[in-house]
Amino acid sequence: MSLTLRSQCDYALVVPTSMGVRLTPVNGQPMHNARMLTMQVTSAESNVASVSAYLGLPVKVLTTFVKDSPVARLIKDDLAGRHMDCEGIDVDQGGPWGFRHQFNLADSGCGSRGPRVHNDRAGEVGRTLNVNDFDMDRIFGKEGVQIVHLSGLIAALSPDTGTFCLELARAAKKYDTRISFDLNYRASFWEGREGELHNIFSEIAGISDILVGNEEDFQLCLDIAGPEAGGKDLAEKIDTFKTMIERVRKQYPQASMFATTLREVVNANCHRWGAIMAEGDQWHVVEPREITVLDRIGGGDGFVGGLLYGILRGWEPEQCMQFGWASGALVTTLMTDYAEPADEDQIWSVWEGNARVKR
Repeated sequence: MSLTLRSQCDYALVVPTSMGVRLTPVNGQPMHNARMLTMQVTSAESNVASVSAYLGLPVKVLTTFVKDSPVARLIKDDLAGRHMDCEGIDVDQGGPWGFRHQFNLADSGCGSRGPRVHNDRAGEVGRTLNVNDFDMDRIFGKEGVQIVHLSGLIAALSPDTGTFCLELARAAKKYDTRISFDLNYRASFWEGREGELHNIFSEIAGISDILVGNEEDFQLCLDIAGPEAGGKDLAEKIDTFKTMIERVRKQYPQASMFATTLREVVNANCHRWGAIMAEGDQWHVVEPREITVLDRIGGGDGFVGGLLYGILRGWEPEQCMQFGWASGALVTTLMTDYAEPADEDQIWSVWEGNARVKR
């Protein structure tokens, strides 16, 4: 593994995030005619951290909460139950029309009916995440962090969160913490802020060690020229991604790993799932394999979480990617949008295609 990690750290992984709750109809029903819902705590970044947390590595979540909110209490208790430390200030709600935690309304889909997700983020308290509310020297210097994982979702949430993520990356670099950056482009977040966000994303990418994203992410976040248009064949998609990465490598030569997932949807409950990773001059490819899907949401986060876990464990790059693929596949068998592995063996069994009963 060419990515050397800092030793003697309190935390293997730190993630900044905006926490919320996800509401999902039971029995795979659509949201618009649902009568019963399940509720879970969620965020893309804490989803990534869950793999390491459940497998015993020390993880910290940096976030912010609504003061005296029952949802905030639910979130704090849930993160503790997922073996994660959390740090963040409590913000006054400011009345009934003030701050709250985001809601994610998620129809899982079924068979020929595809999933639908509606994000209700009005008044989202996570938009107030501010660099002044955290002691960067304590977190990265005194406590110590091996990898900080940043997401473009948080970096683009508001001007405050963009500055927050940028300062996190700068502090991580100062203290020799490795930086993972999932670009996660969202058009609605970027509207009217293209120049501002391009500068922030470019600087973070410029000091990152691991870059995750699809072709759209690299083109729209980092202004990388796209490859020639290819067909829908998965082999062609792999080739177009490799072409893209060669351009990204030239512009961001300090990054040592680039990764993405491949997904072909047969129906809501049957996907072909693959992955690609470039490490140094080596390409590692998991050819898409058929997986059974209960709920697809969170599979990509599971992939990144498994990949980072492998890196934290010091595994070879190919093993890291395989574990990431299997972690993502595991998530799609769960009603939560994050992995809750019993142990490493459960994830490796997914990779091996071994679904036999274990007694």
